[in-house]
Amino acid sequence: MAYDEPAAAPNGAGEPRPPVAPPGSAAQLRARGSNHVGMRQYNERVLLQAIRVHGELPKADLARLTHLSNQTVSLIVNALLDEGLLVKREPLRGRIGQPSVPIALAPDGAFSVGVKVGRRNMEVILVDFVGQVRQRWSLDYRYPEPGALLAEIGRRLADLQALLPPAQYARVQGIGIALPFSLGGWQTLLDMPPEVAARWPATDLRAEVAALTELPVTLIKDTAAACVAELVAGRGRSMPAFLYLFVDTFVGGGLVLDGHLYPGATGNAGAVASMPLQMAGGGRIPPQMLSAASLLGLQKIYEAAGLDPEAALDDRALEPPWAAHTRGWLRSAAQALAFGIGAAACLLDVGDVVIDGVFHRDLLSRLIAHLEEALDQHSWEGVVRPAIRAGTIGSDARALGGALLPLYAAFAPDPEVFLKAAPVGRGD
Repeated sequence: MAYDEPAAAPNGAGEPRPPVAPPGSAAQLRARGSNHVGMRQYNERVLLQAIRVHGELPKADLARLTHLSNQTVSLIVNALLDEGLLVKREPLRGRIGQPSVPIALAPDGAFSVGVKVGRRNMEVILVDFVGQVRQRWSLDYRYPEPGALLAEIGRRLADLQALLPPAQYARVQGIGIALPFSLGGWQTLLDMPPEVAARWPATDLRAEVAALTELPVTLIKDTAAACVAELVAGRGRSMPAFLYLFVDTFVGGGLVLDGHLYPGATGNAGAVASMPLQMAGGGRIPPQMLSAASLLGLQKIYEAAGLDPEAALDDRALEPPWAAHTRGWLRSAAQALAFGIGAAACLLDVGDVVIDGVFHRDLLSRLIAHLEEALDQHSWEGVVRPAIRAGTIGSDARALGGALLPLYAAFAPDPEVFLKAAPVGRGD
């Protein structure tokens, strides 16, 4: 079929100009032309991204949104319907003229696997084309041991192949691993045996997993993956720049600039856990943010009081007898986060800060309330105070962000929104 019309007029360098969202639209396609992607494939991806961002749309609306002709949109949509990537919804009636038929992403059109390796547990999820979790496997542990984790991932990949019919398994686009940097670090805090910690610097988990499968494998820092989930499926779609903070066993973060995840020189941008909270003095190393704003600290407070530390993850944290201990942690965590946010506002001029975590949403709301009070104590002269917003994804953010990497690599017009490193696996 001939539907190689560019998404907009050529820019003079032989590349299509990105489609532009309507004026005032919160969501943006963020698409860019690419020499190595054919024009037809590029336009297919532009349409898929338009539907992913804006929801199901009739062909006429897709044409207006993407600046493609009605004929081109019709040809592309029909081809993608045949490929099983799109589905037709019920016609919209009650309007003048023929009823329009909304076009939506087909949930079974593609799949992806997300693997979240944490300091206390691991999750493997299967995500469909619309981002819904279809299957979940979890493994809890006292500390992460490379061999045990690799064996568990191998078992879950075998389960996945047995779970999906061959036709659906052929639609799995790849595996995205969300892994903390320096996983063998802070071994004293985590009660990790030194011999186990020593294995992590020599472990290339991406390559090890790639040896188990023909699927492409990509690896990203865990909190950067959580930031990806918020950027693609949450509030981040309407924010051009924001600092992302995720509270788990350790606190971590990610950074979005100009609508793109900013990785930094080593992929570790947003590593707020290591941020010092005061100047060094007297030959002493200053405390880091993780000492005040991580759930590990709250759990240790509970343990010292003879209480179940797992209450930090559910609504018991705000009930007696845990609540009295939680209030103290909230104050210290908010002060530490406020320090980091103030530094980010001065250095990066971010307009928004998104905070999420693995804890109960009520505890997140309390933390944000304490944080606003802590920020009130800072001087904002000469700098704009960023808005604080609750994340929308929650505990699934890291695994979901990992799973989004292969989907965007395969179907987004701008796969480099957050994917900078080439995957290994199929085709290598």
